[in-house]
Amino acid sequence: MSVRTEGQAGGSRRMGWRRITAISLAAALVAGGAVAIGFFATHVPTTVATALPGATPGQGASATHAPGDRPTPTDAARPAPTGSPTPIALVPRFDKAARSHDDPASIWVVVDKDRPLQPADYAPPDLVAVPVPHVWEPQLRREASDAVVALFAAFTAETGLQLQSQSSYRSYPTQVSVYNDDVSAHGQAVADTSTARPGTSEHQTGLAIDISALPGNCSLEACFGATPQGTWLAHNAWKYGFLLRYPADKVAVTGYAYEPWHFRYIGIDLSTEMHTDGVTTLEEFFGLPAAPTYP
Repeated sequence: MSVRTEGQAGGSRRMGWRRITAISLAAALVAGGAVAIGFFATHVPTTVATALPGATPGQGASATHAPGDRPTPTDAARPAPTGSPTPIALVPRFDKAARSHDDPASIWVVVDKDRPLQPADYAPPDLVAVPVPHVWEPQLRREASDAVVALFAAFTAETGLQLQSQSSYRSYPTQVSVYNDDVSAHGQAVADTSTARPGTSEHQTGLAIDISALPGNCSLEACFGATPQGTWLAHNAWKYGFLLRYPADKVAVTGYAYEPWHFRYIGIDLSTEMHTDGVTTLEEFFGLPAAPTYP
């Protein structure tokens, strides 16, 4: 009969504990793996889960794709053509260069203290008498004359009141006389705020007219703007191709004091465009320098 020493007995006990510990650790790993697999199966989307090695699609699952694959579009996802697309209509921009701003024969000519007529003694070739009530017999270029007749008729039809021409075309010699009289009466500094120097007057183009009430009321005075005639003209003259050339708030641009009676013919296309854009001077509309003083 063999007898184990105390050392041999202690070694056997230690070996036993190691086996128990190893077995317990293995059991814990197996149990933890089972729990992880169960969690993964119940929480990971079918499309991902079925892409794992050895996995199979769940009931009702769609076809799966490995990471990076692009799904093939179905007929339902691709809309069928409905025919040719409807073309978008382009609105043409207003052509500011359609007419000359320098040629005195152009209805868009810009005349101011910095832009004299060339030649200075220009005279329009198509002046006609304007058949409207007047103080001084008016003459204008034919196109402007026709527009004035239409303007006066529309005003009377709408209001029952009347307008008259105060002044219209003035030749170079006539402008010399008018300007000199103003200088003699008020001095040149004052005259230059209200009367154009010869060769720089819009009246010489045959496209400008000074309008007053009939019978006269605030004729050639700022208060004309508050009369029924002045108010109507300020709101409606653009419809007939006219521009109130010297507004009260644009003295620094035009170089002239407010003249609610002075209207310049520019044509309906331009007057409509300026009215729509809210621009009230030719200098600003065409991007030309302001002309508050003479050079």
